[in-house]
Amino acid sequence: MEHAIRQPGHYLFVLWDGGGNVPPQLALARRLTERGHHVSILAPRVLRSRIEAAGCQFVPLRDTPEHDSSSRTEDLLRDWEARTSMGAAGLVRDRLIFGTAAGYASDVMAAIADKRPDVVVTDYLLLGGYIAAERAGVPLAALIHTVYPLPAPGMPPYGMGFQPAKGAPGRVRDALFAPVFRRFYNARLKNLNDVRTAMGLQPLTSVFEQFGRVNRMLVLTSQAFDFPADSLPANVRYVGPQLDDPAWLAPWEPAPWGDDNLPLVLVSLSTTYQQQADVVRRVVAALADLPVQGLVTLGPALDGERFPLPPNVRAVSYAPHCLVCPHADLVITHGGHGTVITALKFGVPLLCLPMGRDQGDNAARVAWRGAGIRCSSKADAKTLRRAIQQLLEQPRFRAGARQIAAGISRDGGSATAIAELEGLASPLALASESE
Repeated sequence: MEHAIRQPGHYLFVLWDGGGNVPPQLALARRLTERGHHVSILAPRVLRSRIEAAGCQFVPLRDTPEHDSSSRTEDLLRDWEARTSMGAAGLVRDRLIFGTAAGYASDVMAAIADKRPDVVVTDYLLLGGYIAAERAGVPLAALIHTVYPLPAPGMPPYGMGFQPAKGAPGRVRDALFAPVFRRFYNARLKNLNDVRTAMGLQPLTSVFEQFGRVNRMLVLTSQAFDFPADSLPANVRYVGPQLDDPAWLAPWEPAPWGDDNLPLVLVSLSTTYQQQADVVRRVVAALADLPVQGLVTLGPALDGERFPLPPNVRAVSYAPHCLVCPHADLVITHGGHGTVITALKFGVPLLCLPMGRDQGDNAARVAWRGAGIRCSSKADAKTLRRAIQQLLEQPRFRAGARQIAAGISRDGGSATAIAELEGLASPLALASESE
């Protein structure tokens, strides 16, 4: 049972449009409003209707560029232009993490002056939000909408899709890649310090110091899914996945179709544009000759695309995963955290086809936990068909997914996250924490 609040607070959320990062953060914002708090959300205009549907006040960007992740021309990252995974990571680093820092710092400072929030809650990738909250002296929570990505003893370096080290070779691998990870982000330390200096703050000696200055780093996933760490920083909390279907989605009911006795395979390959049309075509071809029902969700990035569909496959613009997954026998996905963790909540195994971003790391955890298979997004239809058959025919994958589902159930929904955010609004709690 959730505790009663002492008095309503005012929370300022800071968002960017990156697709899967938005629903879990809006779910938390909506839950705060339902508990009587006031929530303002600084975000691009493309998110306005979704923010207002969640019962929150929309605050427009002023100095940060507008962007829309479902559009090829208005996407902020355009990381699908890169030829290598390292090149794609570099675009995320340069265009989002450091490229927006000055704009978001300015916009968040203006919003703090106008709204006077008790707590700032920022997407963990938006360093400008960190800097503005630190400058204004407002408590800050950063929401990590994926697995824990920062260096931690016992965890493999993030971004490479590695599984935990096995024996001496694995330890050598981690020892080699850990400094590479740090150098990769510290290469933009000057950009971060330029913004800090402009805001009247002291420069840092490492980008990673910025995360240590946050009151809370809230990880919006389950420890039953993530890799175990030997230790984590004192400000890090796992609060469980936030799995509410977005309030802005229209109602959905499964229409009568096909043979109900056949396994249902849900295909969901990102709401953002990642050049995934060809992957969808190969997945559909793989399903064509199998005794299954295939349901392909196109999302805004592929809505309007035309795909030749066999009789056992249909395509829709969207279908809420929390309603579909209880009926599904398999989910085929790019490996975005939202789709992965929703499938696992209902004990559904996964075929992960990573295309970039956090997807390889999510897929590594799916495979390590025995809840599915990781396969190349360039795999041909024959290879995909074999993987689908293996996942449907071998019960060990369903058992692995159900084990994670049990862990997610123990996480307790949004209660832990809400308690952490409400605690930050309490001067007494913050004072005792600093002693």
